[in-house]
Amino acid sequence: MNGDTFQQLVDRHYTALYRFAPTLAKSEADAADLTQQTFFLWASKGNQLRDRSKAKAWLFTTLYREFLGRRRHEVRFPKVELEEIREEEMSILPNVNALDSGTILQALHEVEEPFRAPLTLFYLKDFSYHEIAEVLEVPIGTVMSRLSRGKALLRQRLLSKEEALGNKVVSFQSDKEEGSHG
Repeated sequence: MNGDTFQQLVDRHYTALYRFAPTLAKSEADAADLTQQTFFLWASKGNQLRDRSKAKAWLFTTLYREFLGRRRHEVRFPKVELEEIREEEMSILPNVNALDSGTILQALHEVEEPFRAPLTLFYLKDFSYHEIAEVLEVPIGTVMSRLSRGKALLRQRLLSKEEALGNKVVSFQSDKEEGSHG
């Protein structure tokens, strides 16, 4: 593969991969490492891909496999993390929209990985069921089941966060005028 083609591939897919990685990884640094490792693997093995139109799926699948491999390694050899201060905690007056999206992303990150990955690919990356099945290497029925279960788990996390925050999270439907829709 020549340098121009590789650079075009990176330009085309880097942002999407880098945005997917934090939904799996525990930190921004781990997400950056996963993304970098994915492109490194493409540089060394990507020429084996016969159908270049499947490069996006190959990259996402590779990133996901790298994540799984690292997770297996961490189970066997756990590492101790220093407590990180979240950016939202540093802000004195956080933007309400940023707080809401941050809360949603935090809740998503708390959903177990088998459900989090399909949710992220479907809602944040606009992947089809078929594309998700390809990336995760599971049947489409499993994707649909995991999305359904994942939505239920995410809903539970968001409701518990809403209660913990004293109902400061904006709900999807207006709670203010329940009886005045007549």
